[in-house]
Amino acid sequence: MESTPKKELSPIDVYKLLPKTNCKECGEENCMAFATKLVNREATLQQCPPILQDKYKEAFAKLWEMLKPPVKEIVIGSGERVAKIGGKLVMYRHEFTYFNPTAIAIDVTDEMLEDELLKRVRDVENFTYPYIGQNLKLDAIAIRSTSNDPERFKQTVKKVIENTKLPVILCSFNPNIIKSGLLVAAKNRPLIYAATKDNWKEMAELALMYDSPLAVFAPNDLKLLRSLAKTLLEFGVKDLALDPGTVPNEGLGETISNYTMLRRSACREEDELLGFPLIGVPLVVWSNSKEMPEISSWKEACLASMLISRYADLLIMHSFEGWILLPTVILRQNIYTDPRKPVAVQPGLKMFGAPDENSPLLFTSNFALTYYTVASDIESGGVTCHLLVVDTEGLSVESAVAGRKLTADKVAEAIKTTKVEEKVKHRNLIIPGRAARLSGEIEESSGWKVLVGPLDSSGIPKLIQDLKAQPPKA
Repeated sequence: MESTPKKELSPIDVYKLLPKTNCKECGEENCMAFATKLVNREATLQQCPPILQDKYKEAFAKLWEMLKPPVKEIVIGSGERVAKIGGKLVMYRHEFTYFNPTAIAIDVTDEMLEDELLKRVRDVENFTYPYIGQNLKLDAIAIRSTSNDPERFKQTVKKVIENTKLPVILCSFNPNIIKSGLLVAAKNRPLIYAATKDNWKEMAELALMYDSPLAVFAPNDLKLLRSLAKTLLEFGVKDLALDPGTVPNEGLGETISNYTMLRRSACREEDELLGFPLIGVPLVVWSNSKEMPEISSWKEACLASMLISRYADLLIMHSFEGWILLPTVILRQNIYTDPRKPVAVQPGLKMFGAPDENSPLLFTSNFALTYYTVASDIESGGVTCHLLVVDTEGLSVESAVAGRKLTADKVAEAIKTTKVEEKVKHRNLIIPGRAARLSGEIEESSGWKVLVGPLDSSGIPKLIQDLKAQPPKA
């Protein structure tokens, strides 16, 4: 039977198969509300206890088939920190949203000195960058066998897993090398990289024996990649990830085309043999030993950004410099935000320092980038104040004013809702410079005296200093 494309599902399609008991055990008021949540991927089938009963077994199977993503979700690792890759529902981000941000793994080798190895592992685990309210991190460690020595690889894997909770990827085309690593890492459920046309059977046996996901590698040969996936599925391996090969420089155009064709086959043509996460390996740029390290790093960053934009679900990288990783993780974060929802923070009253009844009161919008920029400038300037965060539906100040999402009435309402009048004895409100046109209306609606602040929040500390020198009259 031909299934409805995932992105075209309506709540009615799902509702017809639900128990229709309106039992509220899922947390929703009725089954239709739960169906809507399922279609929007804001709930899971397991949250409906009745559908898990045997009498609804057939309906559950149909719902599972309808709701499962065209790109299967694969879990690497176990315990606290796992990497979930794949799970994509659509080809283009504007159609719905992307789930499971591209996992980024940093490589180590079994020929590194122990001190160098452990330092790199710790640095990868501790990498964090605060960005609009979230801490951006790295996701895994790829352990490469460059020695081709099973015992040496085994000891390296042992040292890595003893010193990190991150998932690991075991990298070698030699099944004996992979087996030696699995002997010490089996409980960590590592990703095996990789099965090829020459070693697929041995790698498949290891994947089944140790219950590990398996990468499939067929460089620049999509027919072979599909054939290998089919063979491995028939052999019993269900958790696969596909690597069509990453070729920089002259082969870059074909590389990007291959990734695009694979994702199109999964999402548009619903080819289940290609409906698996895609692996990109930007570290291949380092194979050219004649290039300066800075050039290789720059090429790796560019290649990583292209692969993130073109559907790679997992990247294996080598460079660890901040100027390489920060643009990469920020790009990933921007692509993997939900296009249906503005990136916003909770509105309300925030305090910086230890403000008292005489401390100044400012306001800004609840657009996350605006809020965290303002907050950062306040904190770096050592300003003690109250900050009123007004609900602008996630729009910046200028956009919210233009779109009537930020009005004098909204500001007045926020003042009342937060009861800020009980926290300060003055009635002076500093408004963003980009909301200057609302100054008169805000005074009229709120009864507060308005002072127009700087266009850029970096000017807030100087403004507060000037006000302290000549405090305004209440």
